[in-house]
Amino acid sequence: MTHLSLRIRVFLMFCGYAFAAICVVAVGLWMGWRQVGDGDAISGFVTSGMVAAFGILGLSAGVWLLFDDHVSKPIETIAASLRVKTHSGGNATFDSGTAQYLGDLGPAVVAAQNALDKALNGGAMTAHSKVALLRAQRDQLVTILSDIPIATLLISADHQIVLYDGQAANLMERVGAAKLKTSVFDYLVADQITGALAQLKASPDDRSEIAVQGHCGETYHGYIRMFGEGRGYTLMLEPHALAPARPMTYDFDLLRSEKSTHLDSTPLSDLVFVVFDTETTGLDPQKDDVVQLGALRIVNAKIVGGEILETLVNPGRLIPSRSTDVHGITDAMVSDAPDFAQVCDAFHRFSQGAVLVAHNAPFDMAFLDRGAKGGDITFDNPVLDTVLLSAVTFGGIAIHTLDAICDRLDITIPADLRHTAMGDAVATGRAFLAMLKILEGRGLTTFGALHAETAKHRRILKG
Repeated sequence: MTHLSLRIRVFLMFCGYAFAAICVVAVGLWMGWRQVGDGDAISGFVTSGMVAAFGILGLSAGVWLLFDDHVSKPIETIAASLRVKTHSGGNATFDSGTAQYLGDLGPAVVAAQNALDKALNGGAMTAHSKVALLRAQRDQLVTILSDIPIATLLISADHQIVLYDGQAANLMERVGAAKLKTSVFDYLVADQITGALAQLKASPDDRSEIAVQGHCGETYHGYIRMFGEGRGYTLMLEPHALAPARPMTYDFDLLRSEKSTHLDSTPLSDLVFVVFDTETTGLDPQKDDVVQLGALRIVNAKIVGGEILETLVNPGRLIPSRSTDVHGITDAMVSDAPDFAQVCDAFHRFSQGAVLVAHNAPFDMAFLDRGAKGGDITFDNPVLDTVLLSAVTFGGIAIHTLDAICDRLDITIPADLRHTAMGDAVATGRAFLAMLKILEGRGLTTFGALHAETAKHRRILKG
């Protein structure tokens, strides 16, 4: 029973009371009929029993509806509000009027949130100056390192990319999108790297020269350096041409990440997520077409700056004016854009090995699946839907539009970015991370646990 929501448990409790009351009335009437001993009187007892049963059911249903509106729903709202404040640090406040029938509970929750705000703000003020200094030093160091004209890659012991600079990003993009927590062997020939590592392990040195070929066909020369057994290595390669300056991308926590053998048992923080959104010519995935796609990557529970895919799409047809009124995309804007088959192929490479996240995912996935037909790709990625995550976080009775979710989580969507694929993808990604913290606080820490919980609310999407 504990796996059921509060509202369902209360409903079942009232059902149990009603059934028990009907049984008691039925037994009492049966005993009365036995004492009367008149067979002709049974119809009167049956009529009395039916009236009593319907009366008990109606009364139980009425009391349950009152209890649901005045107790169960407010308690779910209170729980969701406290978790938002505790785990996401949002500034949204709880309206005590929601719990007006719960006595002093509503004001007590407001007082607890105010106290939590003061505690958080006080701790933030004391640490602010130190954090600001550390960030300034980090940014200065990153800027200096980014200007070094060498392609630098930091790679974990299991060959996953932990850091790359602008020169390395340019090198990687000759093969595909530059991505953290992706095998370096997706970009460079594996045998040449593993061979150099084997030689280093057998020698007293921790650095040696290396010549390694990229999957684009070009050969790069430089150095490989090991940090000790099981601690990863770096590749410093001389690029063929200097790339424009761009920020260094890194996450040193990836050096300590561990791989799970099964998706369901994988901690959510160890997964890579690709959050995406589409803008279309209409609302029918079987007849309409995509005109824009935007996507971003989340690694180690953080949005990775720079790892995005944003493109207009030529739908091969005129865009209805009513659709242009929503997203602002015109026929002239997409005239030179790639078709959706090309975009699907690029998005497939971008999202390889990731869990896909979207708001009302069946809608967007239907376009992807249709666009992939006839090609060599299949979108078989695991999928999470922020509509269902919202239902788990805030209860099924809440409104689950993207705007409503962002309002509850104190996330602002700039007006000029709303109903653009990238703007909505960023808002969805921020909301997803905020809800992920809340749900992890409830003990839903693995993909399997979270997916099973969202499955209980799938009727919302069908509705």
